[in-house]
Amino acid sequence: MPVFVAVDLGAESGRVVRGSLRDGRLTVEELHRFVNRPVAVPDGLHWDVLALFAELSAGIAAAAAAGPVDGVGIDTWGNDFGLLDRAGGLIGNPWHYRDQRTRSSADLIAARVGAGEIYRTTGTAPLPINTASQLVAMEDSPQLAAAERLVLLPDLFGYWLTGRPVTEQTIASTSQLLDVGTRGWATGVIDKLGIPRRLFDFEVVPPGSAIGQLREHPDIPLWAVAGHDTASAVTAVPAGPAPFGYLSSGTWSLVGLELDAPVLTEEARLAGFSNEAGVDGTIRFLRNGTGLWLLQRCRAAWRSPTYGELVAAAERAPGFQGLVDPDDPAFVSPRDMPAQLVASCRRAGQPVPADRAAVVRCVLDSLACKHRWSLERAERLAGRRAEVLHMVGGGSANPLLCRLTADLTGRPVLAGPVEATAVGNLLVQARAAGELASLGEIREVVARSLPPRRYEPRPSEHSEAAYRRFLTLLDSSDKF
Repeated sequence: MPVFVAVDLGAESGRVVRGSLRDGRLTVEELHRFVNRPVAVPDGLHWDVLALFAELSAGIAAAAAAGPVDGVGIDTWGNDFGLLDRAGGLIGNPWHYRDQRTRSSADLIAARVGAGEIYRTTGTAPLPINTASQLVAMEDSPQLAAAERLVLLPDLFGYWLTGRPVTEQTIASTSQLLDVGTRGWATGVIDKLGIPRRLFDFEVVPPGSAIGQLREHPDIPLWAVAGHDTASAVTAVPAGPAPFGYLSSGTWSLVGLELDAPVLTEEARLAGFSNEAGVDGTIRFLRNGTGLWLLQRCRAAWRSPTYGELVAAAERAPGFQGLVDPDDPAFVSPRDMPAQLVASCRRAGQPVPADRAAVVRCVLDSLACKHRWSLERAERLAGRRAEVLHMVGGGSANPLLCRLTADLTGRPVLAGPVEATAVGNLLVQARAAGELASLGEIREVVARSLPPRRYEPRPSEHSEAAYRRFLTLLDSSDKF
């Protein structure tokens, strides 16, 4: 019975998961979970990658002590990176993508390369969080001057585990610096941005590549999985033959379609869609929008309620009252998220949430509306209709959000697996080791092992009226 270990690092927490494959079914066991705490220091917001490495190493050691392991794979969020000096040492703790230093970088990128040209080359929408924006913001810094190589986060941890530095395709495709056609570095874009080309000297490898043996456990190989967490999650969508859309729901809401070729039109760029690399040469045509970050920050402000308690209260609250655009820049990093949501409703002439339950309902109703907008815009841009919407990630465990999304989109929502990222990580390893033959077979294993819950749509005039009201909140360029 082959056994694989997935290291899955998210913006709030990390986990080490063991997966066993037997008779076409996957059994998943969580071995170690830990908090991911960004650190604010006088120069800005950083990730504590040393603490994360210690935690993931402890989880791998626990897995190895429990019995034979046939492989390890690592996935993380996108865009953030470490810089290595000539000797391979890390130059400082990596910046956090929410740090404010990149606010004007997207404008600089457009001025130097041209917004249309960089989109046609990389397929990536310009965002302040992108690796390209972060590097432009570091121009003339001592760190960049001393750096010899750039390593994206899953590859940084893999380098520390094995000593072999590589760059995995799916994580690189979030950077706005990878050529969407060749899946190699977009050196023309890099040169025009004034970013040192020496930073990109590592080999770019596809998911499923063998990296090397672990230094501390020489009998265990490290596999390059789909290193971007969303790419791993989409790999684990239990999709059948019908055309499908997907929603990876967590801190971010990533809504899109799986395509064979990128959509590089000007309309797609203006709508904020990216063409990111998936497994087996697929394209994840998606829009990255604010997700349950809104609820996470509300819970942090309120301190005590659990997510279950908040959602249960929201179930009892009237629906489709106050609405907001989840992607309003006011929600990026407010001091008090509940107060900001109330202020945004008041400013837009929406009904103002009167209590916590109404605030949570405002968040979930608004997210469901934005999910519909994103799915319908993706379909229009790609010329393809999704018959079902697969919802994976933490948000798929929220029955109210699943029902609202089904009602608003008018499609069946198939919810789960919750731990889709770890499952995709495990099964890409299984295929790399020769246990599975194709992406389709991976998805068949997921459907057998972790069958999704189905939510049928219940459209109503009330929800349609709310969606029309929601559209008035969007920028004019977002409407259609």
